[in-house]
Amino acid sequence: MPDNQVLISEVGPRDGLQNCSAIMDTETKKRWITALAASGIREIEVGSFVSRKLLPQMADTATIVAHARTIPGLEVAVLVPNLKGAQMAVEAGAHKITLPLSVSETHSIRNIRRTHDEVIEEAERISALIASLPQDQRPHFEGSLSTAFGCTLEGPIPEAVILTCAERLMQAGCDEVGLSDTTGYGDPASIRRLIRSVRAVVGVENLTGVHLHNTRGLGLANALAAYEEGISTFDCSQGGLGGCPTAPGASGNIVTEDLVFMFESMGVSTGIDLPSLLEARQILAEGMPDETLYGFVPDAGLPLGFKQARATVPAE
Repeated sequence: MPDNQVLISEVGPRDGLQNCSAIMDTETKKRWITALAASGIREIEVGSFVSRKLLPQMADTATIVAHARTIPGLEVAVLVPNLKGAQMAVEAGAHKITLPLSVSETHSIRNIRRTHDEVIEEAERISALIASLPQDQRPHFEGSLSTAFGCTLEGPIPEAVILTCAERLMQAGCDEVGLSDTTGYGDPASIRRLIRSVRAVVGVENLTGVHLHNTRGLGLANALAAYEEGISTFDCSQGGLGGCPTAPGASGNIVTEDLVFMFESMGVSTGIDLPSLLEARQILAEGMPDETLYGFVPDAGLPLGFKQARATVPAE
């Protein structure tokens, strides 16, 4: 990917909606995802294959995956907690599967009811499942290092634990690892430090994405620090929805609209048309009328004379 281009991965339909008390109806989800893709978003985490009893908001994920797969050029991503979820994701046709491994073992047990060793076993089983598929049907497999910058249940996690988890996920067969600031503990210095440390053990090419929360208002600063370290994929959620139901105090993701505006203002292309993105927000607002939506750009509007960036491909 060129230096002046990033991939924005919209996680609102999964991470955003899972933290809402109300349930967005399936048809509105479809319209929202279609509008997000029409704005230029090329990767959307559309849901998770988890227990319907625990997260009824995600009960229609298979239907949503089927719809999202009809949208040309869209990478359809899902989260799974175990092999069963991965099997459902493969059957539905997801292009990308993310398995969370919380580096805080306390959170891991509370979140997906598995210790570190048990998550690694699930990763090995999922990897074997993917390897059994024809080459052109294999989804991309990411292992997410959740609570990597701190946990509301354990506090700071020793770096040695994080690095061991990263190495074990790659050894288990993940295509890459991602860093997740699940609880919004990160700051620009810790973002830089941990990216460098993890890349030193898994390789630069195997850590390209971050999932950052804006709990204490540092989301954009942290994203900029990650970009300056060479990270090219950024998770975010329209309206800043999100949080982790099993991590007390974890609030929403970076606001997609604000993150896109920051990069575009810098001359870094996201490929996303901001006016169209703001139109997609209206579908979200209408579908979840009781939810507070955040974002400075939606409130202030685009500045007079604003022009979006265009990526340049380096000459070979």
